[in-house]
Amino acid sequence: MTGSPVTSLHTRLARAARPALTWYGDGGERVELSGPVLAQWVTKASNLLVEELDAGPGYRVLLDLPGHWRAVVWALAVWRVGACVVVPDEAGAAPGEDAVLTASPSSFPGRHGVVAVALPALARSFPEPLADGVLDGATVLSYGDALGYVPVADPGAPALAGPSGAVTYAGLVRPGADAGRVLLDATATPLDGLLRAVLDVLAADGSVVLVGGGYAEQLRADDERRARLVASEHVTASAPTAG
Repeated sequence: MTGSPVTSLHTRLARAARPALTWYGDGGERVELSGPVLAQWVTKASNLLVEELDAGPGYRVLLDLPGHWRAVVWALAVWRVGACVVVPDEAGAAPGEDAVLTASPSSFPGRHGVVAVALPALARSFPEPLADGVLDGATVLSYGDALGYVPVADPGAPALAGPSGAVTYAGLVRPGADAGRVLLDATATPLDGLLRAVLDVLAADGSVVLVGGGYAEQLRADDERRARLVASEHVTASAPTAG
């Protein structure tokens, strides 16, 4: 596959009207993104990354976010522009990043290229005052629906760096993922592994049901509740990260 695998995935998503990513979070929050809607989010986020941060091949973007549907959107956008997603280790170390996408912007005082990402689905702005120079990620909705120019990523270029190691664009997608409706537990694996699991399913033309936060814990503790979710969302498989 030449360049970023998200390029061809983005095209397929835009043409598929069925659900691509469904999220269940704290308090039973449910967000469903169809293929076209997910593609639109990725386009807008990609345009923000390019226009505001000059992101592209060779650029490293720290993804300081929990396992969450917004983390998936931003990771896909980073890959769409040919940059590298950097996931910090448990100590928060991730040297050499050029920009930061974070739900805790106060943790990066004075840092250049910080984007504050509000996690609630209905957030129209970051809920806390932001320091000068910090970009409110909620403004992503104001960016264009048509993708501007992005260069083609070298297959040998780094696509992902995290606790599980480094991955190039050529090896980012692992073949053989389930092409059905796959349940993933966002709390059961480090973020870099989760992002690859989601990408694998989407690249196989599958659909992801992603559960996170306290809701994931509730499902692990309540088999009947989990069974109801599986039935209502027409889940056909649970990936290893789904517990």
